[in-house]
Amino acid sequence: MSINPRTCWDNCLNLIKENVTEQQYNTWFRPLAFESYKPAMKTLLVQVPSPFVYEYLEEHYVDLLKKVLTRVYGAGTRLTYRVVTDKTNNLTQDLQAEEAATDVVTPRVKTRGNESPTLLDTAQPQEIDSQLDPHHTFANFIEGDSNKLPRSVGLSIAEHPGTTQFNPMFIYGPSGCGKTHLINAIGVRTKELYPQKRVLYISARLFQVQYTSAQMQNRINDFMHFYQTIDMLIVDDVQEWVTATKTQETFFHIFNHLFRNGKRIILASDRPPVDLKGMSERLITRFSCGLIAELERPNVQLCVDILKSKIKRDGLKIPEDVIQYIARTANGSVRDLEGVINSLLAFSIVYNGNIDMKLAERVIKRAVKVEERSVTVDDIMEKVCHHFNVTTTAMASRSRKRELVVARQVSMYLAQKLTKMPASRIGKLVAGRDHSTVIHSCTQVEQRLKTDKAFSMEVHSIENSLKLNK
Repeated sequence: MSINPRTCWDNCLNLIKENVTEQQYNTWFRPLAFESYKPAMKTLLVQVPSPFVYEYLEEHYVDLLKKVLTRVYGAGTRLTYRVVTDKTNNLTQDLQAEEAATDVVTPRVKTRGNESPTLLDTAQPQEIDSQLDPHHTFANFIEGDSNKLPRSVGLSIAEHPGTTQFNPMFIYGPSGCGKTHLINAIGVRTKELYPQKRVLYISARLFQVQYTSAQMQNRINDFMHFYQTIDMLIVDDVQEWVTATKTQETFFHIFNHLFRNGKRIILASDRPPVDLKGMSERLITRFSCGLIAELERPNVQLCVDILKSKIKRDGLKIPEDVIQYIARTANGSVRDLEGVINSLLAFSIVYNGNIDMKLAERVIKRAVKVEERSVTVDDIMEKVCHHFNVTTTAMASRSRKRELVVARQVSMYLAQKLTKMPASRIGKLVAGRDHSTVIHSCTQVEQRLKTDKAFSMEVHSIENSLKLNK
């Protein structure tokens, strides 16, 4: 008795489930729906929920699907996808699966007797220089609210590089937030635990230089062969490729090869994949298929913790108030913090003096570009409402209660004084009023400031607190 084709498809799914992780199965294979099987043409039709899933299956699982279909349905079975292109209007498109993966260069190998195959024209595993900075480790990458997720995931990847979860890991954040430190720490920890692993850290710019050189020397195959042997590839500043079309294309093939073979890929950028304008869509898709982790600028508390760690390491003695001052002034940049500490150390040695607030102010002025943050209407409203003990919602209402009217007028007055916004815009933001209301409110406040000393002190107190928090 012949087996029902739908049952055969269930058998295929069971086989696939045994060869991929649970997460991979649930994400890419569980959504596939059996449509039909034509024995005469040996054609299997399955429905795919989106073009993205179709593309991903073709890029990463075409070989697995071919082997499973051959085993269950027999040799020569052809797979066709019915891709849902518009769920609202129930539109689909039938696409033929590729026969086999052909877009990646296969490394040439040679074998001597019973030796394991080794790549031609590439360094042997024990000869590769990982290019990692040994000083950038997890031990000195201080954890805080802004980096907890990427740090935890990065450490997990380093300790279990053989798993396929969170691959690739794409880390992004502004300059000075610790991206380079973190990706180096992942590589360093991996090499500590698995010294046989081929781990390589490289900047996107150096990768591009190497590619250009290989192209000029007609050694592109050797270039790709080398990168296809890496177990963990760490690329920093991938935003450098946004205008390098050829480099992107070459890395696309390297990425596919490493990903299909379960190798680790760690990427860092100053912006998320979706904002990499000029990067090819298919490469952005690859960057986005794993974990996208944002590394934020460290807050003041984390800056304090980082400073204390560096101070302890360098054997310095810095008063607590100076530490707090530096943490609040360094713009949330780990790089600036390091620069300030190094400068303080140099000044204290050269001038044989103690590190105090006066010296810290002098160093900060030279070492850090202090950013002047503009006061916003939201800042003003928050301060005013807190001072008069009212809510922003109540202040924006039509109520004519005295405390609400005063808070409304003071907010408009300070907004006009401290921001460059026109009266019409201020009126809308503060309480949904027009420009004439703003002008009237400012006039009322100005007149009262001249005659009411207590009120004048209150307004100036609010204004000073806004300036101090800039």
